[in-house]
Amino acid sequence: MANAPIKQVVIVGGGTAGWMSAAVLARAFGPNLRICLIESEAIGRIGVGEATIPQIHNINRFLGFDEDDFIRHTQASFKLGIQFDGWNQKGESYLHAFGDLGMPLGLTPFHHYWLRARANGGDTALWDYSLNAQAAMQNRFARLDHVGQSRLGGIKYAFHFDANLYAIYLRNWATTQGVERIEGKVVDVQLRGKDGFIQSVKMEDGTQIAGDLFIDCSGFRALLIEGALGVGYVDWSHWLPCDRAQAVPCQRTSPMRPYTQSMARPAGWQWRIPLQHRTGNGHVYCSDHMSDDEAASILMQALEGEALDDPRLVKFTTGRREKFWHKNCVAIGLSSGFMEPLESTSIHLFQSSVSRLLAMFPDQHFDPGLIDEYNRQTVFEFERIRDFIILHYAANGRKGEAFWDACRHMDIPDTLTRKIDLFRQSGRIFREHEELFTETGWLQVLIGQGVLPTAYHHLADGLSEEDLAEFLGNLNTLITRAVDEMPDHESFIARQCTAPNNFGQ
Repeated sequence: MANAPIKQVVIVGGGTAGWMSAAVLARAFGPNLRICLIESEAIGRIGVGEATIPQIHNINRFLGFDEDDFIRHTQASFKLGIQFDGWNQKGESYLHAFGDLGMPLGLTPFHHYWLRARANGGDTALWDYSLNAQAAMQNRFARLDHVGQSRLGGIKYAFHFDANLYAIYLRNWATTQGVERIEGKVVDVQLRGKDGFIQSVKMEDGTQIAGDLFIDCSGFRALLIEGALGVGYVDWSHWLPCDRAQAVPCQRTSPMRPYTQSMARPAGWQWRIPLQHRTGNGHVYCSDHMSDDEAASILMQALEGEALDDPRLVKFTTGRREKFWHKNCVAIGLSSGFMEPLESTSIHLFQSSVSRLLAMFPDQHFDPGLIDEYNRQTVFEFERIRDFIILHYAANGRKGEAFWDACRHMDIPDTLTRKIDLFRQSGRIFREHEELFTETGWLQVLIGQGVLPTAYHHLADGLSEEDLAEFLGNLNTLITRAVDEMPDHESFIARQCTAPNNFGQ
């Protein structure tokens, strides 16, 4: 088969998804690929995805960003994990912290030793052995690769940032690499008669923009993947019934916490995300159980600082596209599906999608095998993230509230049922293939939500009682000393990467 490389990529839609796609492809292909991105300043952005997970480092490193410069320009702060308040019982909280939990001995994961100590009357919390969790609870932060001379891993972190400023940062970088930005709205899409592939898009002024490969980053509008190509949507609202969010910024208050907060509310949950110049707030809820006015009122009453705007309503349906790549069109961003931001996966899904596209980048023959593999891997990723988010709802302990009772009693996917049952019976957790969340992530949410195993691995009995106590005590001591030496989060930012006042204004 003759080589027929893709020569022009057309991206419809900007924002984080569009400009991340443009930047990655420009970095990978350089002048060998023409990239144009169409966006309109008249079309608003969703812009609620301001918290990330550690995988964001991969894309920033690939693009060669200086981390402190990126932080300054996006008004970012550091994120060590997510605190969940009231998800199991009112007044209780736990942390889904990044990084290691303790340290394995041989082939036996650490948590089995903790479970053994707990079974014998130990009263230490699982998070006593998490460097990230202990630093987060004391509002401390440092870039730390490892703990002293030990085998304990160091701080693993992500960021809170202004998603609109991040999109601008990506845009500025991409346009210096030759990406062409076209201002305007797409009003029509022309398909090729012979195979139904997209041939070109038509602008308001009548201009036709042709391409070989089209990337749909048009958000919930899904102008190409659904509007032009008719690809349907798989609705997951029977498992994840929240369908609306109210979002509002407020003045930042101290301390600037190095973690995201997720606070359970009567029919959903509220997020709180600290940035350098403001705090991002939002209330995700189910409209079957709460009115928009009530949701907005609950949000506004819980702000820690003065509101900087009126609440903005976002409506959504959790789910995914039936196909993410169809013919010569790939949907990336909200056009591909929506996962509520409970575990900060939105920007990661943009990133993984464009990374996957790069790995499977086609030529003009558009090999069906590549397209099928892209769709298979993306479906797997979406479904495993879906299961992880469902776990938070299904394992809640908030009895006597209609929304939470319904979530606790709903049927859940078989893939999630198997994971929960295996952990309850044996304490075992296994990460499947390339699923996003690690065993440590699953462990913290399961334990935090009150799902406790009835057994632990018998290999954990290999230590004597004295050796087990010494092992756990030494770990806690190492972590405590490391945290005591860290500066507080605000001081670290002030010294290393504080944003000038004009950034973000």
